[in-house]
Amino acid sequence: MSHAFMYHGAFEVNFPLLKPGAKTFKGTDGSDHDLPSWPAEATGVRVGYMEKAGKRFAGVRVLDDKADVVLKNEVLLDTQVHLGRGKRFAAEPVVVTDEPMLLFLSDAIRKNPDQARTLEDIRTRMRVK
Repeated sequence: MSHAFMYHGAFEVNFPLLKPGAKTFKGTDGSDHDLPSWPAEATGVRVGYMEKAGKRFAGVRVLDDKADVVLKNEVLLDTQVHLGRGKRFAAEPVVVTDEPMLLFLSDAIRKNPDQARTLEDIRTRMRVK
């Protein structure tokens, strides 16, 4: 099964506005930009990430076919851990395998204990597929 990470805009501008079901983000030009479609092969977990000052990236939204969760506490992303070896963030969504996504979900659960149940349900559905 494949999963994906997709850019959701600059953290400082967009995180306070982010809601489940989001289809757009505010660009640096101040206008709304459509989020692209998720890659067809990303049938598992999908993570929206934002860029923080200093070229740091943070996972902020986790969704699958049954849930769409905006994290209360963002998860700083480590490309080696959360994307897998040899991958990096790009303008297009980044497709990953199970192992890095399981590591991301573990980090998201640890940083968001009051959202743990919903995130654990997403992880369970991922393993069942």
